[in-house]
Amino acid sequence: MIVGVVDIGTNSMRLLIASEQGDIGRWVEVTGLGKGVDATGTLSAQGIQRSIEAFERFATLMAEHDVVRRDAIATSASRDARNREEFFDEAEQALGVRPRVISGDAEAAYAYAGAVSDADDGSVVSDIGGGSTEFVSSRGSTSVDIGSVRLSDRHLGRLPPGDSQVRSAVELIRELFEPVTVRTADRLIGVAGTWTSLSAISQDLAEYDREAVHGHVLGFGPLHSVVSELSTLSLEETAAIPSLDPARAPVILAGGLIALEVMELLEVEEAHVSEKDTLDGLAAELLDLR
Repeated sequence: MIVGVVDIGTNSMRLLIASEQGDIGRWVEVTGLGKGVDATGTLSAQGIQRSIEAFERFATLMAEHDVVRRDAIATSASRDARNREEFFDEAEQALGVRPRVISGDAEAAYAYAGAVSDADDGSVVSDIGGGSTEFVSSRGSTSVDIGSVRLSDRHLGRLPPGDSQVRSAVELIRELFEPVTVRTADRLIGVAGTWTSLSAISQDLAEYDREAVHGHVLGFGPLHSVVSELSTLSLEETAAIPSLDPARAPVILAGGLIALEVMELLEVEEAHVSEKDTLDGLAAELLDLR
């Protein structure tokens, strides 16, 4: 059986097509769906249009690969948006399945199932999204309402930012991380676009290379260096980084600041970056592999 699963994030739309034998293909399109939702409470017309266009391309891919079962989950931006049902009406027409909003805890559980094949009580999975950040281990999970898009909208709207803007951003992250109960990790696993993009930048790749990123161990020192460099770059200079999707340029600094604070909170010196995440957990559920 072949399944197609879609993750409707705050910043990017992602598709995984898979079977019991493994991945068939992965696609990602950065649409900025949730930009501004923190202030307005609604998804913008431009973000919706870009996302629907991505869904139409996803639907074509699923048809070409003879997908039998489909599912689509929506996360932080859709949880917060007053106009999500209108968006879902259009998304259902494009995708052939109506998206369903999942909680932060459910998002974390899918990420953990995708990133960790064997239960490891010492592992903590960190998923830094556009609107929220999830911490999950075999003992439970916490979802925090701060992500790369939300933090950029609040404090890092212009690049490069001033020192005071960076300080304010870090202070907000630390304040919102206060309720997180997970405070240590034997092994930190970083999943999704922020962690994978930071890994690629840290390795100075000539272009994004999924094989080079998956399994890469990103140390705190190299990550700090990347974030320090990003904090000095304009939007155009950030977008010119060879291994970075230019559409991620407006929010990657914010994601990097969150990643640093995740490592500080968990008192770890490195993160094991994984390309397997929420989509893999969802696909495994559809394939009855969980």
